Amino acid sequence: RNDKSTNDIFDIRRARFNIQGDITERFDYRTQVEFGGTAVTLLDAIVGYKVNPYLKLILGQTFIPFSQENLVSNTKLETINRSQIVEALAARSTNDILGNKNGRDIGIQASGSILPKADYSSIDYAFGIFNGAGTNVSADTNEQKDYAGRLVFHPFKTWSIGGSYYAGSYAASATSSNVDRDRYGLELAYVEDIISFKGEYLKGNDGATNKDGWYLQAGYFFIPKKFQSVFKFDTYDPD
Repeated sequence: RNDKSTNDIFDIRRARFNIQGDITERFDYRTQVEFGGTAVTLLDAIVGYKVNPYLKLILGQTFIPFSQENLVSNTKLETINRSQIVEALAARSTNDILGNKNGRDIGIQASGSILPKADYSSIDYAFGIFNGAGTNVSADTNEQKDYAGRLVFHPFKTWSIGGSYYAGSYAASATSSNVDRDRYGLELAYVEDIISFKGEYLKGNDGATNKDGWYLQAGYFFIPKKFQSVFKFDTYDPD
């Protein structure tokens, strides 16, 4: 990192250890720890229960079901960073009132896919209830719980159209007053083997501060699964 305002440094941004598997045919688990940065951090710690082919329950600390790009693993991102608005409204940077929580929280959620076609499902859904305080917080800072949900339609195998909603409140401490932390988003994606188009619009508020932004991204594989060009434009209005 070369920055005129501070010392130039080499650092390790991400170094993650992940273990996951099936306990039984219905129960599974996942634990992921981050060793990069300035401290060792627990990212994921969940137990899942498959109720039936269309419903799975997840308990623990993991991604909140909000925003298309927030739910993409770092190993599958086409760009080094996520969009500014995703970082600002999905608790992935200090632009969110929660700070950088890697898009995760502690709670319980239900997810699944319904109306199956030959090799894909017509609808994906996920809904959850969370503390609203972010990762690795042993006690919630207020009595209220936060709610998040995401619904995605697949009119064709290569197309997805969806939306997300988050309703919450935040208090800096148990003695602080609550402020609203609400968000909603719209998303669109078209992905084939060599061509992809993605876009998303998010809007929300941290207390009295309203924020919104959007991004558009296009990708093309010159060599399938090996060499890809990506163009991305994203814009963010912090107030």
